[in-house]
Amino acid sequence: MSGGVDSSVAAALLKEQGYAVTGVTMRIWDDETLTTEAGPRGCYGPDEESDIEDARRVAGILGIPCHVLDLRSEYRAHVLDYSRREYLSGRTPNPCVECNREVKFGAMGRVARNNGVEFDLFATGHYARVEYDDESGRHLLRKARDLRKDQSYFLFSLSQEQLGSSLFPLGGRTKQEVRKIASRLGLSVDGKAESQDFISGGYSFLVEGSAQPGPVLDREGRLLGRHRGVAYHTIGQRRGLRIAAGEPLYVVDIDADKNAVIVGGREELFAGELTASDVNWIAKIPAGPVRAKARIRYRHREAEATITPLAEGRAHVGFDEPQMAITPGQAVVFYEDDLVLGGATIEGRRS
Repeated sequence: MSGGVDSSVAAALLKEQGYAVTGVTMRIWDDETLTTEAGPRGCYGPDEESDIEDARRVAGILGIPCHVLDLRSEYRAHVLDYSRREYLSGRTPNPCVECNREVKFGAMGRVARNNGVEFDLFATGHYARVEYDDESGRHLLRKARDLRKDQSYFLFSLSQEQLGSSLFPLGGRTKQEVRKIASRLGLSVDGKAESQDFISGGYSFLVEGSAQPGPVLDREGRLLGRHRGVAYHTIGQRRGLRIAAGEPLYVVDIDADKNAVIVGGREELFAGELTASDVNWIAKIPAGPVRAKARIRYRHREAEATITPLAEGRAHVGFDEPQMAITPGQAVVFYEDDLVLGGATIEGRRS
């Protein structure tokens, strides 16, 4: 229970269905000073104590116990340190994917049991659906009914064991319905704003003092300006380049070995292929190439593609049409209608 409307309503629905419900809330904020200006509310930040109090208050209304679990060291290792390494290497991390796999659906259960909280199933307020397929003997992940809120993209890396013990009570409901339920039950969180970033005020504090200035180059190697660190840039970025040019320029590549940011025209952002690592197949492990739709960012439109499994848990993805701003470090997730076939971490692209 995060103190937000989604996890609060998930707990309420489960209790209405007859489950014996216990709330668990993560403590992840470690009083680290954020040197950036205040920005969108994030999962990690100084507002945590008020969120914990909201979770406790909702638990009291529902008449269920609520345990606050210290996961600061786990969150730092699996989310903050991981994100820092990725940014400094010129990649753009996906902290929500890592947090779900390693912290929420991993360490959280272990820490809960170590603190005397026994449970059979683990439920969250994610918008997604899980079902068991008798024919394949596998647990399947599907999109939520409310496609505008669907979070299956961030859950593709969960293992069969994690999916098999998970419940997503909101998977068949819309966000509007969830807020109405919260209001009907008097949970006092129906109007609460959602987190918009994983760190309140942005991620800059992670890399301050470590990011090194370097050159901004075009594809021919001509010097166009200076950047303040590759960690502050991502593929497709246009603003904040601090260079003057006669045409709009975008970040089209990042060379971390040379500490260089490469810029070019919009047409240079498009590529038809990518390679990915750490593939997690959910529905089944294919013996050869499969046709599917692939999504290269959470807000990116799915595109028709052929996914070819490679050795060592890697995959090649060839798109029918070139895609814009394929970004190393981000997730690529494979879909067949509403079924999540699997996903992986983008390593590189080819035109």
